Amino acid sequence: MKRAQEEFVGFALILIIGAVILLVFLAFSLTGEQKESVESYEVESFLEATLHTTTDCQDKYGYLTVKELIADCYNQEECLDGENSCEVLNSSLRGLLKAGWEVNAVKGYYLKISSDNDEIIFISEGNKTSNYKGVPSRFSDDYNFNIIFTAYY
Repeated sequence: MKRAQEEFVGFALILIIGAVILLVFLAFSLTGEQKESVESYEVESFLEATLHTTTDCQDKYGYLTVKELIADCYNQEECLDGENSCEVLNSSLRGLLKAGWEVNAVKGYYLKISSDNDEIIFISEGNKTSNYKGVPSRFSDDYNFNIIFTAYY
């Protein structure tokens, strides 16, 4: 009788030790390194692709890219059809941002385009958090344009 009780206690100890090991393993696997929702290359690639996207604004040479439209907006030029270049730039950028950075997928984003101390465009959507990926960019076509895009996750 006593021998069976001792074997039963030993079996129970083995089960308890196994359960503890399983719980520790499960805890490490659940709290392990998680992938960030936004990677740096995604932000950089988005900004680069945005600058080369063709817009609805055209001049006498053809349709303008976002990069070209930024300069036209800065110079207060109009599109061939008489539309304000800044309005076309604003609507084009808003469309690209909504398509690429849906606020449900990320917490928010902001995009600021400026030249020296003159702000050309500022678009912000969603909430700012302490977790973000941002990329400043600079290009010059006779002007020093600064672009800052930040995605919050």
